[in-house]
Amino acid sequence: MTARRAMLIWGGVATAVIAPLAVAATSPLLAWREPVYIAAGFAGVVAMALMLLQPLLAGGYLPGLGARRGRWVHRVTGVALVVAVIGHVVGLWITSPPDAIDALLLRSPTPFALWGVIAMWGVFAAALLALMRARLRPRIWRLGHGCIVALVVVTSAAHALLIEGTMGTMTKAALCILAVVATAKVLSDLRIWRLFRPRRT
Repeated sequence: MTARRAMLIWGGVATAVIAPLAVAATSPLLAWREPVYIAAGFAGVVAMALMLLQPLLAGGYLPGLGARRGRWVHRVTGVALVVAVIGHVVGLWITSPPDAIDALLLRSPTPFALWGVIAMWGVFAAALLALMRARLRPRIWRLGHGCIVALVVVTSAAHALLIEGTMGTMTKAALCILAVVATAKVLSDLRIWRLFRPRRT
């Protein structure tokens, strides 16, 4: 890969990650929000951005990162994703406990809350599965991790797109679409669907 192509790839990824954060940081809606709520919102934006990076790292699409380093960065990013999700949920809990309880109990009247809760549990399930990787058969682990990750990205995108908040409409849509496309691409390249086929005896 040429240096120019590598720079274009990294520049595109950086733009896709930084643009939603920059737009959110300049949103006029922040003037009426509490600091905890703002922090919780930005944790959600960071989590969505990390969901774009994760498949790119897993698929080895980012230039300059070898297989070993890419896997290490993928694990570190996974931990950061869990922390961001926890920060997002805890911050919303502090600012509005009744709304957080309704969302966690799946009785919130807002559809985006349902998608967010599903995505949250999916992130935790994917992290738990990652910790159990050594105890599981590679075929079972890849299938389980791939399916959960696909669920997380789709539900997270639905959650983000349905919220009318500080994230800009265009940058939010672009980030969500890129995350879904990147995840679909890596699952396709890894041929996850073939794991559904029963082995011949």
